Amino acid sequence: MTPDEIKNDYEANTGEVIVEAFRGIDPTQCPAVLVASHGPFTWGEDPHEAVHNAAVLEYAARLASETLHINPQIEPMQSALLDKHFLRKHGPKAYYGQK
Repeated sequence: MTPDEIKNDYEANTGEVIVEAFRGIDPTQCPAVLVASHGPFTWGEDPHEAVHNAAVLEYAARLASETLHINPQIEPMQSALLDKHFLRKHGPKAYYGQK
């Protein structure tokens, strides 16, 4: 966020930054966001699901941190492989896991 966004209407501007980041993204497919120098925001169909999503996000962040401690030169996963893992479970032609 810019210094002006922080100084004036910080809370509203934080929301605006989140909305900007999610343009073109289905928020039900990615029910969480990390805001730099702030922390996580999560959501769901109800408060229980939002809290669950927060726990999943925290676990994933911890795994990422541990991975970087083990290998600081680790490269990000290829987009094609990331898409494959996600879409085979959640995409329109999902085939992996229980129905």
